[in-house]
Amino acid sequence: MTALSPAVALTRELLRCPSVTPVDAGALEVLERMLRSAGFACARKIFSEPGAADVDNLFAKFGTGRPHLVFAGHTDVVPPGDLQRWRFQPFSGEIAEGKIFGRGASDMKGAIAAFAVATLDYLRRHGSVKGAISFLITGDEEGPSINGTVKLLDWARSQGEIFDHCIVGEPTNVSALGDMMKIGRRGSLNGSIVVRGKQGHVAYPERAHNPVPAIARIAAALAGHELDRGTAHFACSNLEVTSIDVGNPTVNVIPAQARMSFNVRFNDLWTPETLQARIREIAQAAAGDTAIEIDFAPCNARAFLTEPGAFTRLVARAIEEATGRKPELSTTGGTSDARFIVRDCPVVEFGLLNETIHAVDENASIADIDALTAIYGRVLEYYFGAP
Repeated sequence: MTALSPAVALTRELLRCPSVTPVDAGALEVLERMLRSAGFACARKIFSEPGAADVDNLFAKFGTGRPHLVFAGHTDVVPPGDLQRWRFQPFSGEIAEGKIFGRGASDMKGAIAAFAVATLDYLRRHGSVKGAISFLITGDEEGPSINGTVKLLDWARSQGEIFDHCIVGEPTNVSALGDMMKIGRRGSLNGSIVVRGKQGHVAYPERAHNPVPAIARIAAALAGHELDRGTAHFACSNLEVTSIDVGNPTVNVIPAQARMSFNVRFNDLWTPETLQARIREIAQAAAGDTAIEIDFAPCNARAFLTEPGAFTRLVARAIEEATGRKPELSTTGGTSDARFIVRDCPVVEFGLLNETIHAVDENASIADIDALTAIYGRVLEYYFGAP
């Protein structure tokens, strides 16, 4: 078998750590050992909060002063699901047909390996750096995101760390490496509405109050309402009704209550507060005289945007020169930990393909991992130059 490149070998080592959220399973130790040997100052931080699992995180830094470039990512992964459906065991890191298979190959252990190897290559070539390079690695991105990046950022800030720019290694590409980088993400808001009625026999509706027509009107009004028409960098916001439930298995009983759940993916025209107010208006108008109860889950996913500028051009240049593709600057997709990092500095996301993430037989192209390593290496050269 042909010898593996350093980035692919590191990807395999990380894949062999079954780090299903919130378990670390040795993945951070693999990185810490490698970074310490290259002269990085490393800090492992375990954060706790009542009602949430403890999470192990890693902050590693080389150099001092500014500019300060951060690579961010997560070593935790989603569960593999039915093991019988996998071609190879999901934590074996098997290689076949030019791909490496395993849970987390694309999301996002391959990218972490790529930027770690690219950074160490840069330091071997130049010996030092004009400023600082850091790694912000969490074990809580695929979970509730309570004891991970947010608290690690707060801790770093308390230590006097100031970040200038960040690259998150999320799998951003759709069809080929280099076709898309993220410069922002939509926000996400969850809510529920309850209509309380009065239970009774369907043959005597005058003795009951049926909540189903009201919940149906509310659902139709919310789903059919045009929240906005999008912005220069974002698509229009969309509200999706995800559940309607009356808890009634009997056809001749008017139910006592009806509940619906919904999610809104919203652009930068909205804050969670203004969006909640608008949803309340629409729902109450549809309900008419019927009393309703609206609840919103705490929102830690606001829409954000890194305005295109010198940093986005630098990253896009490195991508285009390495792949021949000019990346689309996108804000599509779900949420990521970039939503927390943007509080501290401009952030872009660029990693591997997202075709197989969270799927059975998740995999990454070996050639893409090596190409991504080269892209990150170019970014470092353009960002810092030679010391």
